[in-house]
Amino acid sequence: MEAVPEDRMAHLVKDATRGFLRSLQWRLAKHDVQLGHWTFLRILWQQEGLTKRELSMEAGVMEPTTVVALRAMEGLGYVRLEHRPDNRKNIYVYLTPLGRRLERRLVPLAEEVNAIALHGLSNTEVDVTRRAVLSMIRNLAKDEEQRLAG
Repeated sequence: MEAVPEDRMAHLVKDATRGFLRSLQWRLAKHDVQLGHWTFLRILWQQEGLTKRELSMEAGVMEPTTVVALRAMEGLGYVRLEHRPDNRKNIYVYLTPLGRRLERRLVPLAEEVNAIALHGLSNTEVDVTRRAVLSMIRNLAKDEEQRLAG
């Protein structure tokens, strides 16, 4: 796919995202890990014991999507789903030892994808791009808040 430099920013970001995801997906597949599981694993490596709903919100996906992914991840031995004695309603998600060990194998793959994407860019260019993208994210979040308050 050839990027069109004159494209709107949204198209450029979307094309870059697709490239990142394809590159990561290819690497994850070599370890029999699905790209969809990567998102949940990344969150759980930072914070275990979330409810399915909290995990869905963190991942930015609908709860039914999370349920399907968690069932598959439980079957693969990456997570365990538990009720707490004080709250039988919610289901909490924890990594298994295998799920925890995946972090050491998979995070370097994501770092490799980032290094490939940033190849040839100076530290200054990376810093400016990071600030610009973070600013876009904040601006769009503010727009969404205003619309919802609306």
